[in-house]
Amino acid sequence: MVAMAVPLRSLRERMLQTLLFEAGGLLLVAPLLMWVSGAQALDSVALLAALSAVVMGWAALFNTVFDAVEVRLARRVASDRPHRLRVLHAVALEASSVVVSCPVIVVMTSLGWWQALAADVALTLVYAAYGYVYHWAFDLWRPVRGP
Repeated sequence: MVAMAVPLRSLRERMLQTLLFEAGGLLLVAPLLMWVSGAQALDSVALLAALSAVVMGWAALFNTVFDAVEVRLARRVASDRPHRLRVLHAVALEASSVVVSCPVIVVMTSLGWWQALAADVALTLVYAAYGYVYHWAFDLWRPVRGP
């Protein structure tokens, strides 16, 4: 019996997915960060751009590994992911991103570690909700195609 290969997103698709996610996040979250923190526009955009760059690298790795594990265990492509697993994916990505993003907040702001962690958690909650909606919409727009 020959096992059928389940396709993953190409590197080009993964890069498009990640770049559009980060660009959309900047457009949505920068004004919110300015409003909540009272920070200047340039400071908010600079912080979010730095966080975006760091988390973008992490997200590409995380999403690729998550998709590969899903293919191996469930024999299912990302665009066919059920709701509960989409929630787990979004929460796990954002929660794990704290490890790489909290130090950036400390370095770029006057916040201490606990304040930076609180800010990071708030940003994580916003991005987790955005991530769920974004990845669902991206999968509808650009579903994974077979070989």
